[in-house]
Amino acid sequence: MPTDNDDHVDRRTVLKYAGTAGAVGLAGCSGNGGDGGDGSDGGDAFELGVTMGQMDSGLDPQDHAETNTEIIVGQLYEGLLDRDKQGGIIAGLAEEWERTDDGSVRFVLRDGLTFHNGDEVTPEDVRYSIRRIVFEDVGIVSPQSNDLGSVSEVTTGDGQVTVSFEGYNPIAFQLFATNGPVMQQSWVEENGGDYINRNANGTGPFRLSEYDSGNQVVYEPNEEYWDGAPAVDELTMSASSESSTRVNQLLAEETDIVTNVPPNEVSRVNSSDVATINSVASARIIFLQMRYDVEPFSSQQFRQAMNHAVDVESIIENVLNGFGNVTAQPTLDGHVGYNPDIDPYPYDPDEAERLVEESGHAGVEITLETPIGRYLRDVEIAQAAASQIDSLSNVSCEVEQREFSSLVQDVTAPDIEDRPHFNLLGWGNGEFDGSQTLTPLLSSSGALTVLENEELDGLLTDAEATEDPDERVEILQQANQLAHDLAPWVFMHQQFSVYGVSNDISWEPRADEFIDPDTATQQ
Repeated sequence: MPTDNDDHVDRRTVLKYAGTAGAVGLAGCSGNGGDGGDGSDGGDAFELGVTMGQMDSGLDPQDHAETNTEIIVGQLYEGLLDRDKQGGIIAGLAEEWERTDDGSVRFVLRDGLTFHNGDEVTPEDVRYSIRRIVFEDVGIVSPQSNDLGSVSEVTTGDGQVTVSFEGYNPIAFQLFATNGPVMQQSWVEENGGDYINRNANGTGPFRLSEYDSGNQVVYEPNEEYWDGAPAVDELTMSASSESSTRVNQLLAEETDIVTNVPPNEVSRVNSSDVATINSVASARIIFLQMRYDVEPFSSQQFRQAMNHAVDVESIIENVLNGFGNVTAQPTLDGHVGYNPDIDPYPYDPDEAERLVEESGHAGVEITLETPIGRYLRDVEIAQAAASQIDSLSNVSCEVEQREFSSLVQDVTAPDIEDRPHFNLLGWGNGEFDGSQTLTPLLSSSGALTVLENEELDGLLTDAEATEDPDERVEILQQANQLAHDLAPWVFMHQQFSVYGVSNDISWEPRADEFIDPDTATQQ
């Protein structure tokens, strides 16, 4: 389990010793339309294509809350710390980090760091970046405002940055290992939001070569990258919401990595001679969220009824072909704060109907909004769940399919009144800590919350105030039990990341869903 540690390890050092066990790869030509070769003579360009379900919502790395955007901008920008393939904390722009006596955290920057425009990375740039995320008066209202904890101030020194918090932040390093992309202050202040969302000036392993909004992003290697330029000569990231289209592109050798291969396509990929399936249980939970402040979801009984109405085990078996684990709480097994004593809501239509009657909302008509192609079989999952709810004698439920780019704008709206009443959503917890799902999604002040409950707020406040890790786990377990009982979601499943990977490359997926093409090699 990832911990809030201070082991100073570089990403490529980890990968160097990780070996090639389980790696996908046989000699051949590169995908994405390149002629390729075996790469042994160094004469052929290594062109790598990645095809996801959705594109980004813009290139501002601090103004989004979606994994697909994070994957695209994460090639260009990076933070003070990073994570290895298994989720462990490793070095990033900071080569050293420590907790000070007063509970603050101090980062020592690497020497010689530069942005893509050639300018030096300064502690003031880091300070500005953190404050732009956390404080609304700095430039934007960032949907990442909860991602670094309750920051009170950021100070700089000679090659150093110190971050102080309102109280004790027990997972400060875990947060900075996943969040906090660094931008150049002068570049941000000199350019407007539209320009920042269509251009890039980061420190990452790739530079932006071409940006075609909604269609594709093309990158070139950052030859000045502090950890060495990636082996990939040209990276193209694109998207198709239709999973069958992604698989067809992979098998036609038009791309090299595709996301969310549907279970019914797994055998076709594995039986081909050009690609293989590579899957890993992800840090993402899938759920149907219900807004507490609108009827009928304002009733706890009704929300519990929806949990009894959906047969999650059947959906995992019949829709996902086993690629999923049933959940009963916001925190996944293996994450800090997981409560092993919480059982899933049993599938019980009779109990669901009884609770609906007691809620006073018998005969209600509801609509479940779902993204198209963002998560593994998201539409099919939503249709199955809605059908099961609709089969109740006293509830009618239909599905509304929406492009993820449109739905996510509503989900991340600053005011809860503008958010959907009932929708399918996935949340990836790259910090591997229960608070990083509970706080943003279910605390009263959470950036994406659909719930307001003083008891839950109190538990989360207590969890972030304690310095005793065992006590903190107990508090988070209480919070998960309360969240289970309040039932703000229909608890669905832990998603598996199922990738189709060309036999022309060697690349291993990460547990946090981030795609790191800079670690791919040509075979």
